[in-house]
Amino acid sequence: MVKGGKTVSSPALQFKITPNANPLPEAERLKAFEHLGFGTLFSDHMALIRWSADRGWHSAEITARAPFSIDPASAVLHYAQEIFEGLKAYHAADGRTVLFRPEENARRFNASARRLAMPELPEQDFLAAVENLVRTDAKWIPDGEGSLYVRPFMFANEAFLGVRPAKEYIFCVICSAVGPYFKGGEKPITIWVSEGYTRAAIGGTGATKCGGNYAGSLVAQAEAYANGCDQVVFLDAAERRSVEELGGMNVFFVMTDGTIVTPPVAGTILPGITRKSLIQLAREDGMTVEERHYTFAEWQADAVSGKLKEAFACGTAAVVACIGAVKHNGGEFRIGDGQTGPVTTRLRTALVDIQRGKTADRHGWVRVIDGI
Repeated sequence: MVKGGKTVSSPALQFKITPNANPLPEAERLKAFEHLGFGTLFSDHMALIRWSADRGWHSAEITARAPFSIDPASAVLHYAQEIFEGLKAYHAADGRTVLFRPEENARRFNASARRLAMPELPEQDFLAAVENLVRTDAKWIPDGEGSLYVRPFMFANEAFLGVRPAKEYIFCVICSAVGPYFKGGEKPITIWVSEGYTRAAIGGTGATKCGGNYAGSLVAQAEAYANGCDQVVFLDAAERRSVEELGGMNVFFVMTDGTIVTPPVAGTILPGITRKSLIQLAREDGMTVEERHYTFAEWQADAVSGKLKEAFACGTAAVVACIGAVKHNGGEFRIGDGQTGPVTTRLRTALVDIQRGKTADRHGWVRVIDGI
């Protein structure tokens, strides 16, 4: 049963809701649900709010999902003022529809907006946009292990070529019915260590969820695929020594004495909401969690000696994924027996059970969407 769920507060903006006149036929939607991938099957509607320097936030609506029409001089195309978030809606064990810690997404979204000189969206309007859209497209939430991935984003939409913050923005939310992030489901993944490319530097946008960070990681991700790996992990930009994060996930290391090590959030690493939740759950379970620098040399040595018994990556999309093997320019090594370990399993189960309403929500992390 879901307990401690929070209901929707009254938003400052009122949303005009216009149903899609041509939704995907139910038979086609249910057929598509039989083979869910990730991020390719989109729901019928989207949420929109516009911002301009003279009006602020205005024109909130839920409308049919459709392409944007933007000017070739639109600022986002030239200066990349764009940010986004990712969260999921679930069917809980008691039948209610829930979100997991969406307030954290709203806060992180505004932190990203501040870093990219974009207007902040009031948290209540961020939450109202997400909840109104999920309520409208509730039939798109798959049963079982599937979920509805929710993607809020904002981009500069003023047509100009001067280098300054734009004076017009569009905030939008779209949804996608999803299955597992990795094609192999929950099997251990193989990681490629990027020694030629870096993700972020001190003073940059590493802690910001902006498209440019991901664009810069794609060549390294392609390198990972070329070497038979599922994901890439980056080292620090200054010395190329310390492990930072994967292309889209945070990383944890579990030692034989039960200590868990994870790189610190210090400006170059995205402050993951899944990461934050797992740290709290681990500490409440009596485990020691150290947020400290951990070098690639330590990683190799600890894996070879057996001091390191488990490693896993985490994020909204993949939740928790065991890292079974690591490849790099000098060779490769396995972690433990290369299989998902007990600590990884225990933490993943604890997190997912809260998200899915299978255990009591003692933390107030689950937000119930009423009216579904």
